[in-house]
Amino acid sequence: MNLVAWTIIACEIGFWVVIIAGLITRYIFNRKRLGLFFLALTPVIDLLLLVVTAADLYNGAIATQVHALAAIYLGVSIAFGKSMIRWADERFLYYIKKAGPKPVKRTGWDHARHSLKGSFQHVLAFIIGGAFLVVMIYLINDPSKTEALSDMLKLWTLILGIDFIISISYFIWPRPAK
Repeated sequence: MNLVAWTIIACEIGFWVVIIAGLITRYIFNRKRLGLFFLALTPVIDLLLLVVTAADLYNGAIATQVHALAAIYLGVSIAFGKSMIRWADERFLYYIKKAGPKPVKRTGWDHARHSLKGSFQHVLAFIIGGAFLVVMIYLINDPSKTEALSDMLKLWTLILGIDFIISISYFIWPRPAK
């Protein structure tokens, strides 16, 4: 594995480490401002990945699927970051701190609307990550070196379409309550 692949792994681990540190600091040690500081470090992790990926490509590396995954990671992190933190916050409060309401298991129309909202967040992630991919393709300006980026953009477009089909299917066949 190359440096970018290891950086993606480190950034994903770092993302969850700062979230857990933020939640522990916020709820166990009652240090809300310090907890917010940890939670605010998540964009710094994204910036680190962007710098490493750009430097690797700038130094002449042929763009690979790993470089494409870095762009996807950035898009997903930016688009879903706040909702992932909210998800972790709710569960930490309920399961660890034994406070707050039990996280809701969505069913029926509520689940369908929530899934469609997630699909729209996926569109935002696609726009952000896709923009990174297009910029990398444009700046490298050599189709033989950017084929992996173009292929990943096509695959991601297909996955985005499948995501919407699944979300719309929940309106036709809603998830039943147990």
